[in-house]
Amino acid sequence: MKMHRVKTIALATSVAAGALVAQAAGADNLDKVFQVGQAKTVAAQKSQVKIDKLSDQTRDRLQEYKDVLKQVEGLKVYIARLDRQIDNQNQRITSIEGSIEQVTEVKRQILPLVDRMIGALDEFIALDVPFLQEERQQRIAFLRKNLDLSSQTDAEKFRQVLEAYKIENEYGRKIESYNDTITVGDKERDVEVLRIGRIGLLYQTTDGEVSGAWDQQARQWVQLDNGQYKNAIRQGLRIAKKQASIDIMTVPVAAPEAVK
Repeated sequence: MKMHRVKTIALATSVAAGALVAQAAGADNLDKVFQVGQAKTVAAQKSQVKIDKLSDQTRDRLQEYKDVLKQVEGLKVYIARLDRQIDNQNQRITSIEGSIEQVTEVKRQILPLVDRMIGALDEFIALDVPFLQEERQQRIAFLRKNLDLSSQTDAEKFRQVLEAYKIENEYGRKIESYNDTITVGDKERDVEVLRIGRIGLLYQTTDGEVSGAWDQQARQWVQLDNGQYKNAIRQGLRIAKKQASIDIMTVPVAAPEAVK
């Protein structure tokens, strides 16, 4: 009986010891499970961080791609506009080249034209009423001299001739007076000349005693009735000098001739 109790105690002790050993082994297994779980959690967190980072990078790359697409579209529009501008410039180049060829032809003809214009102006002055003869002939001489100058362009020579034509045209629309020495009959007289456009060219001696006019048909100076025209010519001279206001004057003018 005593022995049986001892065995029972020993068995219970063995069972208890085994339970303790089993319990200790289970605790170790749980720790390992927890450690594995924690390791997986840490790994999962690291993986999530990498995923988030990759997601951000992907989103940034996508935005960059969209920006590049916009730039490409803008460049296409810009290039298309440049192509149109280049086409337009090519057309202008073609037009300019054609103009240059025409200018070269015109340049060869401009100097002969200018020469003919000077000759025509010289002839016109010779046939016109003889006012400011020295000044007008000097202008013709100036134009002929410049025609041979290499320092002036053809365009400038043409401009000068046009300016001379303009001056001659202005003479026909103005009234003026100037001092001159003319030959009346066989005598030279110091006179004041009154020019009324191109329709009247009159004179009066400085002492006012002799008055006359240019006879375009006879191409000479003729004396007028001083009693009839003296005051009118004197008034005309005062108007030309802006010493009197414009008024009606009775002066002899040449009758218009029929064109032949």
